[in-house]
Amino acid sequence: MAQSPTSAPELRRTLGVGDAVIVGLGSMIGAGIFAALGPAARAAGSGLLLGLAVAAVVAYCNATSSARLAALYPASGGTYVYGRERLGAFWGYLAGWSFVVGKTASCAAMALTVGAYVWPGQAHAVAVAAVVALTAVNYGGIQKSAWLTRVIVAVVLAVLASVVVVCLGSDASEAGRLDIGASGGAGGVLQAAGLLFFAFAGYARIATLGEEVRDPARTIPRAIPLALGIALAVYVCVAVAVLSVLGAGGLGRAAAPLADAVRAAGVPGLVPVVRVGAAVAALGSLLALILGVSRTTLAMARDRHLPAALSAVHPRFQVPHRAELAVGAVVAALAATVDVRGAIGFSSFGVLAYYAVANASAWTLSPAPTARALPAVGLIGCVVLAFSLPEVSVVVGAGVLTVGVVAYGVRRWATERRGVEG
Repeated sequence: MAQSPTSAPELRRTLGVGDAVIVGLGSMIGAGIFAALGPAARAAGSGLLLGLAVAAVVAYCNATSSARLAALYPASGGTYVYGRERLGAFWGYLAGWSFVVGKTASCAAMALTVGAYVWPGQAHAVAVAAVVALTAVNYGGIQKSAWLTRVIVAVVLAVLASVVVVCLGSDASEAGRLDIGASGGAGGVLQAAGLLFFAFAGYARIATLGEEVRDPARTIPRAIPLALGIALAVYVCVAVAVLSVLGAGGLGRAAAPLADAVRAAGVPGLVPVVRVGAAVAALGSLLALILGVSRTTLAMARDRHLPAALSAVHPRFQVPHRAELAVGAVVAALAATVDVRGAIGFSSFGVLAYYAVANASAWTLSPAPTARALPAVGLIGCVVLAFSLPEVSVVVGAGVLTVGVVAYGVRRWATERRGVEG
């Protein structure tokens, strides 16, 4: 029989609204804004801002569904728990599998991004060191993680504000480059939205930390839209500033869009600052990702979908220490041996599948048509964006989900067989 979260050792509730918002911002205001604008511009052309708007609408629907569910089920695991409680064990498992596998790849991608900016010649070594250091911070307790995230968010926001001011204040900035016509077509806009969704997905971290939030019924529904709203405002400002200098074509060709934008704006001295900001942003994303993946791992281990030993909670630090160490070890191994910086599309596919389950779960909360409108839009948006991603991302993502479904079926068959034999 599945072990309920209430019968297992619980985590300590220490995070308030401000802490939760910071954790969400640390996840969202991360390397995505430094990396995703270029591929999105290549897909959508002048429709980049339309793609950003579509991604924001889907993210808002997902955030609203997640907030409602998190207030009702304030336990670690996020949509894994919501899907299990509202739709059944299989759908919860599928959401958890999508999140853990997709975000583990994202952890390695963020670690390698840190290495690429800090010491390009030794990117793998720096990536492993970053994973080890941040795993140690998380091991020491959620408050230490929240404190470090505050510092990271402050640094990244300062860098992004500098980019916006420099670009919009330069002679190279032209309002005519902000044409929102979709030169990439509807398909390009949707693909851009799917890629940009990668930069919005961090608000899930607030929900996955539900067991460590004070008064979750009030805190989480307030923190999620606040974090999302701040992130959206920052993204719009950055996208408009960079587009006004580079244009859609130049942005699509840029290897490092923000660095290229400040150089084109006539302030090449700011380029090293942008590079440092990107490295710090990737560190913030990595810190929050390890937090979220370890908490979902904890929830799945409690239900025996993952080894039960991973459900242990440290008696002093009140963190899922075995889950954190296991996630850190896997991510470090990936970062040391495989280049997964191209994992944005695959991660987006997994996270969109995760939020599709969240919206389907929120659909069951009330039969009222008005209450079901946002979950319906969110569910349809997740499915459309997932299958609008580049073909390789869809194929690999669907393959990984299939492996998870097969594993679930084998485990259930083995469990039932033992029951019959017993």
